[in-house]
Amino acid sequence: MNLKKGSRGSSARRLKDRAARTLFTALTFLSVAMLFVLLYDIVRQGAPRLSADFFTNFPSYKAAKSGIASALAGSLWLIGLTAAISIPLGVLAAIHLEEYAKDNRLNRFIKLNIANLAGIPSIVYGIFGLYFFVRTLALGRSLLAGALILSLLVLPILILASQEAIRAVPESLRHASLALGATQLQTVFRVVLPKALPGILTGVILSLSRALGETAPLILIGAFSYVAFLPKSPMDAFTALPIQIFVWSEQPQEAFHVAAAAAILVLLAVLLLSNLAAILIRNRYSKHGESI
Repeated sequence: MNLKKGSRGSSARRLKDRAARTLFTALTFLSVAMLFVLLYDIVRQGAPRLSADFFTNFPSYKAAKSGIASALAGSLWLIGLTAAISIPLGVLAAIHLEEYAKDNRLNRFIKLNIANLAGIPSIVYGIFGLYFFVRTLALGRSLLAGALILSLLVLPILILASQEAIRAVPESLRHASLALGATQLQTVFRVVLPKALPGILTGVILSLSRALGETAPLILIGAFSYVAFLPKSPMDAFTALPIQIFVWSEQPQEAFHVAAAAAILVLLAVLLLSNLAAILIRNRYSKHGESI
């Protein structure tokens, strides 16, 4: 009797598992299908607009002459400055929290707040950046002010991902390095970081991808929507691809909507190429870490 009840219970569990698997698979395919429909519409609308003039022309009040030269240059400047600011700070902060900071109430409070900061809406960072970087530090509507805001935005994500990667390195490797006479600093930079680098680069990919597509903080600090020159220094005024897409999408003329779709394709291409480069670097260092 008990065997029959047990077999019925296991059959019911298998049926529930199969139903849940089917449901999740269907939802996944639905999400992917919706994404492909959206991408198809963007490609269909924007691909004919892609040309050499579209990349070399500056924004214009005439849709046929509008281009993304200044917006593309501004996005590349922003992502470069953001990477230069956030990656060293994020990785060093993660190293300190995981390898040097003691497990006390203060450090637990810091870790908790870093996790909370990762979930704060980007517009809040824009408000802080407008007050502190633009007005208090008098950086104005410059590339440096935008990069500092985006760095604050992505730092929590980068720190959390780096912490997880460092925490995943086996303790036995640390103990072996210390037993051979290495200092803690040498152990961190010659043993722990090479093994944690693939996970850290994953965090870099996620954080910089978010920074590349952010619009709200840049609009809030007053980034320009019409820039007819290429920025040459971090203190120059700027626009960016997400801002240009937003401005063109708001225009009533259909030609501007086509230009916005073409700019979305360029933004996706830049994002995919940067992610591909980071993934190749991550895979290379992953193989190097396995050989250590």
